[in-house]
Amino acid sequence: MTSNKPMTLQQHAMRFGTLMGLFWILKFILLPVGFTIPLLQLLFLLLTLFVPILRYIYVRKYRERECGGELNFLQAFAFTSLMYLFAIVLVAMAHYIYFRFIDNGFIVNTCLEQLENIKYSVSGEMETSVDQMIEALNLAGALSPKQIMFQLVAQNLFYCGLITIPTALLATKRKKQF
Repeated sequence: MTSNKPMTLQQHAMRFGTLMGLFWILKFILLPVGFTIPLLQLLFLLLTLFVPILRYIYVRKYRERECGGELNFLQAFAFTSLMYLFAIVLVAMAHYIYFRFIDNGFIVNTCLEQLENIKYSVSGEMETSVDQMIEALNLAGALSPKQIMFQLVAQNLFYCGLITIPTALLATKRKKQF
């Protein structure tokens, strides 16, 4: 039997979070492929910059379709936070699978190779910076797939925290009273 109960905020956030997570997974595929096809690296960057815009589009759709064009700040904040949380969980699984079974150090080794090439063409302070980046990548290369996944989850949560309040403020809309 199906019930005719309306979907809750959490259910909508889960649906849109799944769409956002799938977008992130498709975007993530461009990262390793972009090392061999540089145009895809640019596309990866552009799609990354599009994430906050997509997030706002999803919140606005939720406001217009499910809330009758009216959404207060707390609802927008909760919806945005939950949507991002569901997306993070989905993409974390994809990150783990990639780094556990597919990568085999490809991303780190490619970045190290590129930095080594750059190192010989720079001097002074820039050379010191490149050496520090090489050292950081060597540390990153020593992480397990699970540690990488948790690092990426923490990074995504941090960025979520940065843009949740502005997104919620932009999406807040109250009906005008006469």
